[in-house]
Amino acid sequence: MAKKEVISLIDTFSEFKELKNIDRMTMINVIEDSFRNVISKMFGTDENYDVIINPDKGDLEIWRNRTIVEDGDLEDPNTEISLSDALKIDKDFEVGEEVTDEVFFENFGRRAILNLRQTLASKILELQKDSLYNKYKEKVGEIVSGEVYQVWKKEILLLDDEKEELLLPKTEQIPSDFFRKGEHVRAVVARVENKNNNPKIILSRTSPVFLERLFELEVPEINDGLITIKSIARIPGERAKVAVESYDDRIDPVGACVGMKGSRIHGIVRELRNENIDIINYTSNMSLYIQRALSPAKVSRIKLNDDEKRAEVFLRPEEVSLAIGKGGLNIKLASMLTGYVIDVYRDIDDFDEEDIYLDEFRDEIDEWVIEQLKKIGCVTAKNVLAANRETLIQDADLEENTVDEVLAILRAEFEDEG
Repeated sequence: MAKKEVISLIDTFSEFKELKNIDRMTMINVIEDSFRNVISKMFGTDENYDVIINPDKGDLEIWRNRTIVEDGDLEDPNTEISLSDALKIDKDFEVGEEVTDEVFFENFGRRAILNLRQTLASKILELQKDSLYNKYKEKVGEIVSGEVYQVWKKEILLLDDEKEELLLPKTEQIPSDFFRKGEHVRAVVARVENKNNNPKIILSRTSPVFLERLFELEVPEINDGLITIKSIARIPGERAKVAVESYDDRIDPVGACVGMKGSRIHGIVRELRNENIDIINYTSNMSLYIQRALSPAKVSRIKLNDDEKRAEVFLRPEEVSLAIGKGGLNIKLASMLTGYVIDVYRDIDDFDEEDIYLDEFRDEIDEWVIEQLKKIGCVTAKNVLAANRETLIQDADLEENTVDEVLAILRAEFEDEG
């Protein structure tokens, strides 16, 4: 390989690094290290070589430094030169002085050139991976956009503007998400893995952080710090609750987030596949906070156990289903938002003395079944018997035969008393 071919090799990698965001000084160091690596492998050391790279001209020079020794004392032709050979270069040279002469890499042979190619390619690939890892490590929690390149069963491969690969796993997609090749997708950078120096950028559309960043984009007051998002609870694609607080009494945080005629929240809902979003005013008063979190249900009274992070909420019978919500979503999100386990009870003014609390049936009904019934406000036998069978199955999340067994046990109790 001629000298021009070596220079061409360097130019090629120089152009390549521009595409991969490797700065010029780093690239110069990589090229120098690569040449030194090959020289060291060939001669056992590179300490007596100077590798000079001229990035402006795109060329390089390699100079070898050797010590002059008597003609019969030459042991290492790589680090030493005989006096007779030194005098051919300059007749004034003496033993002990240093001779510096230019060497040409292509004269080292084809194997050296091949070794250089492999070393350069390896170092550049390593740099490229480090650059990608560091770039996206700083973007964790930020929204990025990518074009769908490949759709697989368990994940989607996206390419960013620089053609770097991003992964959106099925588990991080909203259940109703459906993307085609060529579409642009927005998601938040969830994490960056780097196993065996092989960075993987994992995105998420189900993370609460994604919803938070969307609010920052749509609501200027949040972006400016006038409104703060205190807590977010999400069941992706279904429903979310967001607690907000304003540091300016003149700003209504809920109204600002919704926007005129829902203009601000509409874009967020559309991005999240029509996810229903409830926005509530945050308060440090936990009792009031839990009541707001259970909206649209109206709470009659509430008992808090702060040590166990538990709340007993009492509601009028007609409010219980609202508090629980379809499929139990409302109460689940309220618990996630506030950090309290919420138990819902029917608020009955006059307790029927003939009624029996469900806890009395623990010998006949499994404890976990009783707890499921209590979660939907059925704390007594007559509460359960008065409820619709389908409601018990769906809201308490019980099997049909389990509900039927419970109803039979409770009916038998009152028949026996009669």
